[in-house]
Amino acid sequence: MEEKAASKIDHALDTFKLTVGDPFLERAREISNQIAQRAYDFFEASGFTHGHDRENWILAESEILQPAPVDITETDNEITLRAEVPGFKERELEVHVAPFSICISGERREMGEQKEGKTIISERRARQVYRLLDLPSQVDPNLVIATLSDGVLEIKLSKVGVGKKVPVLAKAAGA
Repeated sequence: MEEKAASKIDHALDTFKLTVGDPFLERAREISNQIAQRAYDFFEASGFTHGHDRENWILAESEILQPAPVDITETDNEITLRAEVPGFKERELEVHVAPFSICISGERREMGEQKEGKTIISERRARQVYRLLDLPSQVDPNLVIATLSDGVLEIKLSKVGVGKKVPVLAKAAGA
């Protein structure tokens, strides 16, 4: 039993090792800092009233991050991930793949425009998606296909060492 638990821990440690300068870590840190700044703005606007940290964080997070619901399916040879990212274009999205993890991030600018009359207010804000997910099986980061269609990002990941057909080659006699 202990051996099984140790195996799971070892696998978890190999799943995703972050290092300084890693795009996963840097992007997560950048988004976290934006959320923290916005949460502080809410704290400041309330007259520095304590006791609302969690509510301020959740409100800031909902302003900055757009939820990206995902579905993950698995076959013998591949994992398919579908993420809803309405309004995003392919150039606004990034996909980073590690053997046991995937990161989807994207940012777009929204602008409020008024065509007629004098502009009184013009609001702009960034909408971002960021999902870091553990994968159920090891995949080859070099064999990934990502497509965007009608607001759905579909990512096909080839599994490593599962169900691969090995060709049998004939060797000349006496060689």
